[in-house]
Amino acid sequence: MGTLTYDSTMKVDFDDRLLAHLRLVIGMKLRRGESFFLNWRDDRGVGDGSSTIWLNPAIPIAFKFNGSRDVSINHRWLDDLVAAANSAAGLRPVPEPEGSRNGRGEAVE
Repeated sequence: MGTLTYDSTMKVDFDDRLLAHLRLVIGMKLRRGESFFLNWRDDRGVGDGSSTIWLNPAIPIAFKFNGSRDVSINHRWLDDLVAAANSAAGLRPVPEPEGSRNGRGEAVE
């Protein structure tokens, strides 16, 4: 599990693989100067609800990965996440497309 830290006050845990894909989408949007929502389902330990933050280029954000290996990027999943980020509802974790990994758990391009 990796951690996204927002404005040094909020920390959210995501699977390293998902976090790597979110980092690419968030970086793309913020480089363009675009602000947008990031939504996720909360862990049962914090109420099992949902949370939303407003991402803006002026607000500091950090990504901390617990794993030491680079994550292979699944471009089909990245496209799905970009589409979500460009929607009125904002970026939200969506499942990795089925059939987009090989038998070793690696992304199939």
